[in-house]
Amino acid sequence: DLYRKVFVFRKDPSDAFVLLGARLEQPLQNFTVCLRSYTDLSRPHSLFSYATKAQDNEILLFKPKPTEYRFYVGGKFVTFRVPEGRGDWEHVCAGWESATGVAEFWLNGKPWPRKGLQRGYTVGAEAAIILGQEQDTFGGGFDFYNSFSGELSDVYLWDTALSPDKMRAAYLSLRLPPALLAWRSLSYQVKGDVVVKGRLRE
Repeated sequence: DLYRKVFVFRKDPSDAFVLLGARLEQPLQNFTVCLRSYTDLSRPHSLFSYATKAQDNEILLFKPKPTEYRFYVGGKFVTFRVPEGRGDWEHVCAGWESATGVAEFWLNGKPWPRKGLQRGYTVGAEAAIILGQEQDTFGGGFDFYNSFSGELSDVYLWDTALSPDKMRAAYLSLRLPPALLAWRSLSYQVKGDVVVKGRLRE
């Protein structure tokens, strides 16, 4: 249970990452991924990377610059333009559903205009899920200049597209539905220079 805890990625650039364990019974037709990050990086960095043997960017949350988030499904991406952060925690949720191909993006509890992405696609279940690096091969192939440096917290992955109420609940750290990956019951392995610390402030 990582309640009120964070992963601190201490170095920049870095070879460190956190490997997450999720039990996926079947491929994903819908999903939502949420996390909170705190960094002063202005270079590109990867937040959440979900790779299968067939597709290294099966699910990817990537920040190429301070005013953009890229959300990948099955190797294709849409870009969400955001105001430059004011040196504070940023909470993001990205949701996707195969039937409509609609990609949702929420920043700090607010929805951005929805976009179209990979309609009819299915996300594979046999995955390597990594925080802090972008996988170019299954479980590896990192470019250290895309590594994350800073603090990560409140990581979740659901096999549904969350309702607007639940998206806001995730931002406010309220009670959430059972998840494939849940911060309060996370199975993880730290690889390299990452430290678990208490949150500095709420």
